[in-house]
Amino acid sequence: MISSSATIAASSIIEPGVVIGPHVVIGPFCFISAGVHIGEGTRVASHVVINGDTRIGRNNMIGMESSIGEVSQDLKYAGEAAGLEIGDDNKIGRHATFHRGTAQGGGFTRIGHRNVFDGGVHIGHDCQVGNDTFIGENSGLAGHVTLGDTARIEAMCAVHQFCIVGAGAYLLANTCVVQDVPPYILAQGNRAVPKGINEQATVFAAADDAQQNVIRHLYDLLYHQQAAADEVKTEIQRLSAEFPLLQCFNEFFTRSARGIIR
Repeated sequence: MISSSATIAASSIIEPGVVIGPHVVIGPFCFISAGVHIGEGTRVASHVVINGDTRIGRNNMIGMESSIGEVSQDLKYAGEAAGLEIGDDNKIGRHATFHRGTAQGGGFTRIGHRNVFDGGVHIGHDCQVGNDTFIGENSGLAGHVTLGDTARIEAMCAVHQFCIVGAGAYLLANTCVVQDVPPYILAQGNRAVPKGINEQATVFAAADDAQQNVIRHLYDLLYHQQAAADEVKTEIQRLSAEFPLLQCFNEFFTRSARGIIR
């Protein structure tokens, strides 16, 4: 079903079964396969390919020559049902590649709301990207990566499969991540090492002094005192009731399986 208010270039190919919402704009020379849903107000530039069970929300912008919803590059993928979900108000730059999920990763790659992806960004199969993140030019997330809310990744970065980059973390340009990056950590290098706290992170900057200081305390435990992860987990649990900002640390350490950057 295609809304009567949608604008579609005559040179684009839209297969039967595509759902295109009101005020969507599809530029020239695009291909959109059966099963794709595109929400109201989304704008698709020229030469874009959107495939498979791909569900795109409202008011997104997709840059030219992007490939959205391609089959997973996972060699274990055997053709099972899998998809890609993209929320609202995302900006996807030119030449981006976003892949569908696999059964091993829950079936769906998921992108939240209000994210900005610069040109050449790669989002691998089964990635889970939160809200209000930024990924710079030619950076890539391998399969099964989790990127927390408001995290920021600068240009030319790579994140190894199954890694977690916590909420509010910041990877400086040319950083290679092979272990998990805790929330609000500033990291740099190949391989990534901690460089301090990302005090510009939206949630951190808005927190009161007490909550900011408790995060500095955790940073001191992890990186100055080199405390074991179990000791840090115990401290987080002790402080969580008093400091709600630590909830993301609880979630991070519960899920972390690759060890953290040191």
